[in-house]
Amino acid sequence: MPSYAAPDTPAQYNKVGVLKVGPSSAKNVLVLEPGTSAGSAYFVPLAKWIVSETPGWQVWSVERRENLLEDQSELNRFKVGKATASQLFDYYLGYLKDPKITHHFQTISDSTVEFAKNWGMHVAVQDLHTVIGAAKKLGGKVVLGGHSLGGSVVTAYATWDFNGKPGADQLAALVYIDGASGPTPETLSSSDAPTTMTAALATRELQALDAPSVSPWLSFGGITAPFAGIFEVTGASAALVDPNAPSLGQASGLLPADIVPPVRVSNIGQYGYALNVATSPPALQAAQAHLGEGVSSTGPIHGWNGAGALTPIKRFAAMFSGPGVDNADRTEWYFPQRLTDDTAAVADGNPNSAQSVLDVRSTMGHDLPHDLLMYAFAAHLGGPAVLTATKILAQQSGIPMSHLTLVDEHNTYAHNDPAGAYPNSIFFSHLVPFLKRVDG
Repeated sequence: MPSYAAPDTPAQYNKVGVLKVGPSSAKNVLVLEPGTSAGSAYFVPLAKWIVSETPGWQVWSVERRENLLEDQSELNRFKVGKATASQLFDYYLGYLKDPKITHHFQTISDSTVEFAKNWGMHVAVQDLHTVIGAAKKLGGKVVLGGHSLGGSVVTAYATWDFNGKPGADQLAALVYIDGASGPTPETLSSSDAPTTMTAALATRELQALDAPSVSPWLSFGGITAPFAGIFEVTGASAALVDPNAPSLGQASGLLPADIVPPVRVSNIGQYGYALNVATSPPALQAAQAHLGEGVSSTGPIHGWNGAGALTPIKRFAAMFSGPGVDNADRTEWYFPQRLTDDTAAVADGNPNSAQSVLDVRSTMGHDLPHDLLMYAFAAHLGGPAVLTATKILAQQSGIPMSHLTLVDEHNTYAHNDPAGAYPNSIFFSHLVPFLKRVDG
């Protein structure tokens, strides 16, 4: 959809997308905002499950503008069987080690996308405003939900000052999936200790980001853009389509050492080892799920033992690769650093000095409609703070606690288990009655 004209941004990138799941005749819409480095396909398996249990609802998963920069051409071919796993790997990664590969992915020079340093919370909220406006035209209830950083975007939108009215006036409910915004403006220091986000600190962050030598993009888990996304989507796609073949990634020498198993594994064995809670490194907590026991004991090419999984590994791979979806996957190969920086100023919609510097207009945290419903689910990464932030947001506007559904599973659910757990899901078992309450 055509969307907000961001400063200095070429017209072809002033767009926002959605993946629509469910009957077009349904009037109610659950809009889901992905988290850090996440794309719209992430929610598709969950969305299909939701609409199967909630008549009258569609689910729209947001595809942010930065994904327009991705070269999905070979991935599209792979999804329909026109490229092999080897061709997929060579196009996106193999060429880095083999100069004989001449048909391959081209990285985008940071200097050509300096405009993306403006793609912060203001741009994300304005693009979301386009999506919410389209959903409202259907005439039903609109619920806004978000996972991880997407939860901060939910609060930013709900408390945003749209000409004197909060964004929540357009919404029937909010859903927080292991992510929210705390009541005070805080960011993390180099020692990972919370630091108050002041106007001075916000100014310094903007100045640092604006330096010509600094990339517009976040490094996810210490892996620079676009390769965190490429590692993820190529691994997921190979695990889904060619699970038992020997892992090309493991043999390539391109993967970070801490996600490479000590034994020879298949595509699905490599994928599981990298992202399963038991073996995935701490830097990748935001990408983890409970995928089962681990690498199987049977060799010489070891597969995956999924016994005891909360999230079945092939379902997880489908969330990340986006089978059946052209030009989209679960990941954002290029995630704006500015959006991460701006989340610190949202502060449950409480005015603060950093907001004017960052152009964050989430100032109406005490003016939300009293009939607004909220559902918050805490998993491992966000933890109980997600529930605390949700309660404070409600209390600020005098929303009764009876309007809140709060579930704490931070000791049992990894960050991606709420969206991935199947067929038994504590998150889903509360979400369905919550949506039915909204519709009632």
